[in-house]
Amino acid sequence: MTSLKQRLISMIQASGPIPVATYMDLCLHDRQQGYYATRPGLGEDFITAPEISQIFGELIGLWLANEWQALGKPARLNLIEIGPGRGTLMADALRAARSVSGFMDSAQLHFVEASPVLRANLADRFADQSPVFLDQFEDIPQDAPVLLIANEWLDCLPVQQYVRVGEAWHERVIGLDDANELTFGLNSDALPPDIDLGTRLQALELQPGLKTLSEGLANLFAQTPGHALLIDYGPADATPSDTLRSYQTGAQIDPLTAPGESDLTCDVDFARLARLCQDATLRVSGPISQSAFLLRLGAEARLNQLAKSHPDAAQDLYDGIRKLTDPAEMGERFQAICISHSDLAPPTGF
Repeated sequence: MTSLKQRLISMIQASGPIPVATYMDLCLHDRQQGYYATRPGLGEDFITAPEISQIFGELIGLWLANEWQALGKPARLNLIEIGPGRGTLMADALRAARSVSGFMDSAQLHFVEASPVLRANLADRFADQSPVFLDQFEDIPQDAPVLLIANEWLDCLPVQQYVRVGEAWHERVIGLDDANELTFGLNSDALPPDIDLGTRLQALELQPGLKTLSEGLANLFAQTPGHALLIDYGPADATPSDTLRSYQTGAQIDPLTAPGESDLTCDVDFARLARLCQDATLRVSGPISQSAFLLRLGAEARLNQLAKSHPDAAQDLYDGIRKLTDPAEMGERFQAICISHSDLAPPTGF
């Protein structure tokens, strides 16, 4: 089979340079050769918070059960996870949530996951919950209250990059050099003067998917109450400028080196997401640092409880929570934001 890299080269030869967003979308989500379709790399190319400490997922599970109670303990609840990976977060969350009487009887588990490989693994792991698999956000059912979680999903939404040249902005694109290798360049046509990117930066990034998400949440919560808890990395109050990165076997590599064979990621513009959701008349709680959120949910108390019952694992448990909450590690680099139906009270932790 022709490699994804060669397909990209052929596409550019035939039609010209492609936007960074198109490249990122193909590299991650191509059905045959995209990264998530062929080599889910959790624990190899990158590691996420649930893989670092079980406490992360357990706290999320108790948060879900608490918000279910705050919704009035509905008899039916659509429990959604977007980008579940191997299911570590949800497994830990459900283990903790089982302690709240009635929650598991109410919750219908849904995964928004397109990868056939991941779907098969999740179907086996969560067979007792009979999970429903959805292809995209728009497929989320609106027939019952919704609690939605997504950890490190926003960062893989394709990003558009813009560079200021003089007073004009040009979109960054990917073309070919003299050796027919992939290379970055700029679209020769400047953006129209009536498009104001509103910044003094020399470069910036925009994720069109953030607007699509805000519109999707507005449509969802117009039909049923609920919360969407999103945790990812990026600044709380600044516009990212040039953060596209690629990881393979734990090391950062050139984003153009191994299309489809390495993870691509970018910082999330949480301030823009908050503005878009506020404009859509949704309640926005946060963003706040991951450290603040986890500590407010009782991370220290759960750490002490586990360390006392498993003294041989106490150091590993401590190291995991330190990595998640230390400002020098993931504590301030990651943010938590919750988007909710406008009539609901602010959720726990915010």
